[in-house]
Amino acid sequence: MPKKILIISPSWIGDCVMTQPLYRRLHELYPGSTIDVFAPKWSMAVFERMPEIHEVFENPFGHGALELRKRIQTGRALGKRGYDWVIVLPGSLKSALIAAATGIKRRTGYVGESRYLLLNDIRKLDKAALPLMVDRYTALAYPTQADFNGHSDNPLFQIDPASRQAALNQHGLHTDKPILAFCPGAEYGPAKRWPAVHFAELARRYADRGWQIWLFGSQKDFPIAEEINTLSDGQCINLCGKTSLSEAVDLLSCADTVVCNDSGLMHLAAALGRKLVAVYGSSSADHTPPLSDTAKIVSLNLDCSPCFKRECPLGHTDCLNKLTPDIVQEAMQSID
Repeated sequence: MPKKILIISPSWIGDCVMTQPLYRRLHELYPGSTIDVFAPKWSMAVFERMPEIHEVFENPFGHGALELRKRIQTGRALGKRGYDWVIVLPGSLKSALIAAATGIKRRTGYVGESRYLLLNDIRKLDKAALPLMVDRYTALAYPTQADFNGHSDNPLFQIDPASRQAALNQHGLHTDKPILAFCPGAEYGPAKRWPAVHFAELARRYADRGWQIWLFGSQKDFPIAEEINTLSDGQCINLCGKTSLSEAVDLLSCADTVVCNDSGLMHLAAALGRKLVAVYGSSSADHTPPLSDTAKIVSLNLDCSPCFKRECPLGHTDCLNKLTPDIVQEAMQSID
């Protein structure tokens, strides 16, 4: 039975969130085991809120950087920590190189990018049997995919009240009125972003009821958030680019309800157990839906969607423009 397990994490924030059920399952299957994670610096705030994780080590390698010698050195350093199992979640050759360099006896991962010589417990993924990314991760806790029961728990973060209060104090925020959080950005492109005018209309409606409207995102999302604030007559607090990811997680945990595009912040809100409405346009929830019993997915399911394009190939983006604030508000009100 493994006693000390190393996880090589994916890079995207949403994918990081979806790994938590794997860690919970590993603890159920191997009681008393210790789980550490090797992850990019920007994602550490995610893993720090997972009680299943013992320690997080920084993955210093950026996207596209091979740095073979440094990867081997990093892997060897990790290997000295006494792990008896490493699970490689990304499908890249570069992540498998680090795993191989550790010298850890059991090295598990899916087939991908000529990794046969680097991983010795290599799995062939049956995508039809496991359409959800979260289940693909959790299945790696078992000797084979056939041993997996096909069900993953939902992610659920643990928030430190003192850390949350510190974030509130840092940004001059309070929780004496209900909070509606918007996450208006989407890294992939405009075909995944619900229009600013729709966000603004929803903001006005809830501000008139005495709610606070907080806008979350990165510095890249600041302009669209400012547009929402302007269109809503200044009813919003624009936090885009002003918080660390750690602060954003803690502040999102204060929200009563969150409205998000299909994004990493959507997965964070789901893991915080917030009432969540996830707006889907060019993308689909079939593979990476928000994992929460208090989440609703809204989509018009037009004949032309999902197209998975960054920009609408037809030039109208009807999948989002015609998805009205009334539809989203109805979904919000339907969540128990």
